[in-house]
Amino acid sequence: MKHIGILGGTFDPPHIGHLMIAEEVRFTLKLDEIWFVPTADPPHKRTAHATSKERIEMVRLMIEDEPAFNINLIDIKRGGTSYTYETLNELKKLFPNDQFYFIIGADMVEYLPHWYKINDLMKLTTFVGVKRSGYTLKTSYPIMTVDVPVFEVSSSDIRKRIRTGRPAKYLVKEAVYSYIKERGLYESC
Repeated sequence: MKHIGILGGTFDPPHIGHLMIAEEVRFTLKLDEIWFVPTADPPHKRTAHATSKERIEMVRLMIEDEPAFNINLIDIKRGGTSYTYETLNELKKLFPNDQFYFIIGADMVEYLPHWYKINDLMKLTTFVGVKRSGYTLKTSYPIMTVDVPVFEVSSSDIRKRIRTGRPAKYLVKEAVYSYIKERGLYESC
């Protein structure tokens, strides 16, 4: 049996904060792997600015030198709105002997009561909440918590920085930053 952390998101773009969260949770919970799962269409946001292909490539570039990190395209392949329940239900069918830990920020912890099929979802995974500035980790649902160094970075801030010409170079891995610049991503979003 493997113990696998799942970090889902639009990754538009993926950044150093994602890596910090993944590594801290992996280490603290002694997980075998962390799977980055890019969403097709997130239910709580508007659509992504970069294409699915571009977001996949950026995640691949971000984790290429991290042996315990992998990318899983289950949501992209399924297409449509990415509901965590459907993702975990499918993963449990594909990997029935593995234990999944779904990693979420404190903003999503507070939103758990509104998640699609939340009571059924709780039977499929263990939720792991990590700190995020301005939010608490309080919920009536059973979750594990992991203290992660607070690093104020977000994909939306990175997009804004690129669009306005502010520095964003050290908020993403160098390979991801080069990819963004080569493609002209986020310059007009």
